[in-house]
Amino acid sequence: MTDAVTRVALIGIVVSDKESVSKLNELLHGSAEYIIGRMGIPYEKAGVSIISVAIDAPQDVISTLSGRLGALKGVTAKTIYQKLPGNND
Repeated sequence: MTDAVTRVALIGIVVSDKESVSKLNELLHGSAEYIIGRMGIPYEKAGVSIISVAIDAPQDVISTLSGRLGALKGVTAKTIYQKLPGNND
């Protein structure tokens, strides 16, 4: 991890196309050094999987990852940021 100012965020992901799961996992693996934790829940009734990813990374890393995830077919990704004490941004 770099010395850059980081932010804590939660990326909420909903996957409706199982064909995108491999690429999704590849993207998450590429950011593994920033990921605090991850939880996935298959919701068979709706035919989707719901994944939450807690991340501590520079703003640009979080934005890029979320954008790449959301660009996958059948994947929606939204990010919630938390301001930490002592961070003025």
